[in-house]
Amino acid sequence: MINVTKTFLPPLEEYQSYLKGIWERVWVTNNGQLVTELESKLKEYLSIENLWFTTNGTIPIQMALKALEIKGEVVTTPFSYVATTNAILWENCQPVFVDINPDDFCINADLIEAKITNKTEAILATHVYGFPCEVVKIENIAKRHNLKVIYDAAHAFGVELNGQSLLNFGDISTCSFHATKVFHSVEGGAIVIKDKVLAEKIYWQRQFGHKGDIYKYLGINAKNSEMHAAMGLCMLPKVTEIIRKRKELSQHYNQLLNWEQLYKPQTNQNIKYNFAYYPVVFQSETQMLKVVAQLNHQNIFPRRYFYPSLNTLSFSLGQSCPISEDISSRVLSLPLFYDLAPESIDQISSIINNNL
Repeated sequence: MINVTKTFLPPLEEYQSYLKGIWERVWVTNNGQLVTELESKLKEYLSIENLWFTTNGTIPIQMALKALEIKGEVVTTPFSYVATTNAILWENCQPVFVDINPDDFCINADLIEAKITNKTEAILATHVYGFPCEVVKIENIAKRHNLKVIYDAAHAFGVELNGQSLLNFGDISTCSFHATKVFHSVEGGAIVIKDKVLAEKIYWQRQFGHKGDIYKYLGINAKNSEMHAAMGLCMLPKVTEIIRKRKELSQHYNQLLNWEQLYKPQTNQNIKYNFAYYPVVFQSETQMLKVVAQLNHQNIFPRRYFYPSLNTLSFSLGQSCPISEDISSRVLSLPLFYDLAPESIDQISSIINNNL
């Protein structure tokens, strides 16, 4: 069986060596030695200043909204994983959907200002598949309207824009370190904060708002454990090689698929990409579903990342976003993971091409 992704696991003995230290220290959570070490190494690897390791990639979005005291409307994208919209609604804010670009599938910055009202307090955009949003345009819009900017960078670990980490843009960026990601800690995530004072506030909020008997803020339990940090420390030295291999496999798809009937997202921005996904868009949903059925018949299971368009969910108030609705109905993420065999890509590509 070939799934859309497969978790990369380090050699068991590497992970066990970290577990031995945890057992010796008997310190498994609450900002232990490995969590601190992972945060330090992530900041060095990503060339960023303020980062906290969290339990997953969703809660940092919630923390960002809470720390920035966002209570009103949040301009956001309909083309993302549902966690992006869920976090807005969970924090009792109102998502206002702006349609996407047809080339990179990120929020269309040229449409944002038309959706801004006197209730708008923030822009929450996703770097879809790791492709950067139009960060300069969004920053200028935010400055003109005194808005905060949060980027859901769940797909963007290791991506660089114009020579710097994509996580350096916006007031806050959030990451997912879920087991399906390019870099993972089994479950986990991170919140990256531009302002040092705000970073300190979020440090406290991540641990119930207190340290010992000192209580400073309303907080939540967003800490992560030493076991998860251990996996992150095993994974981090391997990320460069993982991305290199994913690039190689992506190029193999590029050479084989029928681009007269398919297309894939692309950007003209100056980026160093992480090859987090391999999405392709079909000419119709019917064609795409036919291909999925044929792949499934051969025990190959791609996934409809991202479907449906979030503005169509029953709890999201049904604002119209025709480009997102159209693309989400036709896009399919193909299997892509470190040890995917080139022969499997041959098979997948042949099945797709023969059913277009």
